[in-house]
Amino acid sequence: MSFPGSWIPRRLLRVLASGTTDGSFLQIVRANYRDKAASQSLTCYLRTPFATQFLRERSWVSFRTPESDSLLYQFPKYVSTEVEQNSEARDQHPMKAAKVVFVLGGPGSGKGTQCALIVEHFGFTHLSAGDLLRAEIKSGSQNGAMIQSMIKEGKIVPSEVTVKLLQKAMLSSDNDKFLIDGFPRNEENRSAFELITGIRPEFILFFECSEKEMEKRVLGRNEGRIDDNIETIKKRFKVFIDSGLPVLKHYDSLGKLRKINGDRMKEEVFESVRPLFTAFAKKD
Repeated sequence: MSFPGSWIPRRLLRVLASGTTDGSFLQIVRANYRDKAASQSLTCYLRTPFATQFLRERSWVSFRTPESDSLLYQFPKYVSTEVEQNSEARDQHPMKAAKVVFVLGGPGSGKGTQCALIVEHFGFTHLSAGDLLRAEIKSGSQNGAMIQSMIKEGKIVPSEVTVKLLQKAMLSSDNDKFLIDGFPRNEENRSAFELITGIRPEFILFFECSEKEMEKRVLGRNEGRIDDNIETIKKRFKVFIDSGLPVLKHYDSLGKLRKINGDRMKEEVFESVRPLFTAFAKKD
């Protein structure tokens, strides 16, 4: 994709803004385009007073880089793109010291149960993306109705909404070790989390569990959740397979994926989980 208009000099970088966190800074992400005249790219965090203007108008901001003259960037409203995190930007981010383990698996795979055991034995703080979203629904906030509708349909809530809730919870905690349960659910989630928080996970804990066993567990837990019915469960299974596998493949390619057989009793499962966190504690 390229931006319209011939006024942009050939040498200027064309970049995408994927949004802001709390209005204190504007995030600019790496983007490469089919337009050969705009093949260069830029990755940085831009702390700027223009962030408020960007939120209101979403039209343009100006920014001077060390390598160039003052540039004018024109942005679309919102375009999702692959984020390549700049290591220098990460080092400057206020959340850089946090240690995160993503906990993934289909609905009913035992993520929450194992997270409780990890918290008890290794002192992590457990953050459930699903619980945070359900709490947002109950709060009556502006996003609540939208979140409720998407959860009922088994769809994935927009990344920016979920990441902001996770970030808020992390910043309000005194701990620096977090288990993030049920997230990221797709590649966009993953990219948005790394961009907004500046954090890359230590490793990913993935509970493999048969669909039959997961369905039995979800229907048997009787927690009164809006998404615990057979129709929504089947939609969630499909979404997990379609959207979640690319995330697992990405982290597997980085050597960060840890697979656990979740079809067993919780005590047996934890005996497979324990060595991973014992090793992490020694390294930490």
